[in-house]
Amino acid sequence: MLSPFCHPIQIHDHDIDTLGHVNNVVYLRWVQEVAAAHWAILTGEEEKKQLAWVVLRHEIDYHAPALPGDDIVGTTRVGTCKGPRFERFVFIRNAQTGKLLAEAKTVWCLLDAATMRPKRIETALEELLRSGNEGAS
Repeated sequence: MLSPFCHPIQIHDHDIDTLGHVNNVVYLRWVQEVAAAHWAILTGEEEKKQLAWVVLRHEIDYHAPALPGDDIVGTTRVGTCKGPRFERFVFIRNAQTGKLLAEAKTVWCLLDAATMRPKRIETALEELLRSGNEGAS
């Protein structure tokens, strides 16, 4: 069984809102950071030059607040792939307690970096994206 891709997340002073917890907009940034970190470790320089990703849709459910001083971790897994689109699920947790703070579903579209046109996700790329999927939820 593969381990899920985990990405440590730091809370910065400017992430805290007037209610004393991490602002909801920051979670969106974290979702994108986790996805970008996963892509960065999966691919080499050639893939990064040839391929680009754009977000088509984000859905986020908030379950509990992240507070100053909390250790946070994001995990990710890939859902359905169809044509140039795929779903990515990101789970934001308190690293100390394991408590789920937020979860997101993002629909991404693969682009040919030279033309900036949608590009079908080939089987080999889908398998690469799925590496580290097991147990991420």
